[in-house]
Amino acid sequence: MTRVYISLGSNIHREHYITAALDALDVWFDELLISSVYESESVGFDGFPFYNLVVGVDTALTVAELSSRFKQLEADNGRRRDVPRFSARTLDLDILTYGDEVGRVDGVELPRGEILTNAFVLRPLAEIAPADIHPVCGKRYDELWQAYDRDQKLWPVDFTWQGRLISRAATR
Repeated sequence: MTRVYISLGSNIHREHYITAALDALDVWFDELLISSVYESESVGFDGFPFYNLVVGVDTALTVAELSSRFKQLEADNGRRRDVPRFSARTLDLDILTYGDEVGRVDGVELPRGEILTNAFVLRPLAEIAPADIHPVCGKRYDELWQAYDRDQKLWPVDFTWQGRLISRAATR
């Protein structure tokens, strides 16, 4: 079994599509390690805010098999591929890491570069895997988050899945 971290995002009917993704992952994998759900401004285009989170799973599936499943899940949930890369989307699932794999594996670049550049990926990853080591830079995810210095705003939101609160908004 290999530990895989997956980022999930949506800025169209966010609760609906994030719930659909979690439901599918719950069917495919024995146990889900789920971060808080964060709302963030869209990056790279003007659009509605996103909901983002990271899920950890253990799997025997290959990178190609995971990628295929995720693309199909996105398509089943209305994800369009005929629009610009930076645009609104119903659902986006990306493999962030696959064990300690480094490089291009089955057409997927590992680890995903967004880990080091986007707060909406690094913060939830650091939340659920603080002591795990980034396979290229050799630093722990919690250290990478503490050192993060880009101006990307995000905040936790209340989010309920399968009748339980999995994320709570920050109190002011």
